[in-house]
Amino acid sequence: MPGPSSLISVSNKFTFVLRAVKMPELTVTSEIYGEYNYNTKITPLIEGKHSSKTKLALVGLQVWRGAFLIGDLLIYLGVKGALKEKTILELGAGTGLTSFIAGIYAKKVICTDINLGGILDLIKLNTKYNEKLIKAEFRVDALDFTNMAWSQQLSKDIRDTDIIIAADVVYDDDVTAAFVATVQKILNTNSPKTLYMALEKRYVFTIEHMDSVAPCYETFLSLLDKVKNGSNWTVEQMTLDFPEYFTYDRVKELVLWKISSA
Repeated sequence: MPGPSSLISVSNKFTFVLRAVKMPELTVTSEIYGEYNYNTKITPLIEGKHSSKTKLALVGLQVWRGAFLIGDLLIYLGVKGALKEKTILELGAGTGLTSFIAGIYAKKVICTDINLGGILDLIKLNTKYNEKLIKAEFRVDALDFTNMAWSQQLSKDIRDTDIIIAADVVYDDDVTAAFVATVQKILNTNSPKTLYMALEKRYVFTIEHMDSVAPCYETFLSLLDKVKNGSNWTVEQMTLDFPEYFTYDRVKELVLWKISSA
């Protein structure tokens, strides 16, 4: 557990700071001049508040609530010693925040995302910011859900992985389908493995349903149901009864899934 003066800094042209204010609570504050689009000059509507019009392909350049939820879970598991000597793979890491938290407790962390829009460079920059906190062997690599022709090194890392983490990677049907296919291949490679996945249901009103629905979430559930049939997976939606180490809104739309291959 990081000491009272520890920081985790995450930058995407601004900096988030994770401060251990008092044990065991951690608080996220921001040292920013406003949340800007990564590749635009859009200014915040209100100073100190965050507005974003990031393109869909670059949503990983923001920190979403699912990342904080996974962060809470990792700290909870880490304090109990459940991550000791484990190899952790993050999918769709974005800024790298949750990988850095995993790096405090695990033996090895492979932090991955698509090589697009400078995301991997951003993660590497943030890794330098947090190198004093990261105790694990730490590696950044490209992993595109739509391309499962993995490099020799990534294939080895995936074989050795014990735990996979993913936060808010369900936001588009095509990406979701590719993500589920990727997870299926990873979980079935040198089992057993466990995936912890956090996501936020995002509701829209549709004329078809005449109601507010979460279509991307429903797509995920449908695809998950198809791939788990006939598999040796254990699938459960976890209760969110572990401590909140970060300061954020743990809204009712946030859900956490645990999927294990035997």
